[in-house]
Amino acid sequence: MPNSLTLAVDFDGTIVENRFPEIGKPILFAFESLKKLQDEGHRIILWTYRHGERLEEAIKFCEKNGLHFYAVNKSYPEEEFDGTISRKILADIFIDDRNLGGMKGWGEIFQSLSNERPGREKKKKRSGLFGRLK
Repeated sequence: MPNSLTLAVDFDGTIVENRFPEIGKPILFAFESLKKLQDEGHRIILWTYRHGERLEEAIKFCEKNGLHFYAVNKSYPEEEFDGTISRKILADIFIDDRNLGGMKGWGEIFQSLSNERPGREKKKKRSGLFGRLK
């Protein structure tokens, strides 16, 4: 698996308990796992059925819990969605409670995707204007 992945993550039933149209309680380790994966360089896209006011509520809830998305319901932040094209997005992995076979726990998801798992080379951090290796 590459060092950096694009992960499309559902909201209801995946990040929070499914209480749509309300926002359920956070699912155990969801925010912690997603923030840690993001810290490792993975791009997190919120990929949800929600739209309009309900979508804004979900985004604000996630931001309040320290999770900021690379994009929401689209492949790239700058992409425009006008309703005339499919909302299918480009992602390496989709995480959704409706997966065939159900959803694994966030601890198991994190362990399978983390760059820090045993036998996986850690990504070298770059710093400075020209990206010198530390």
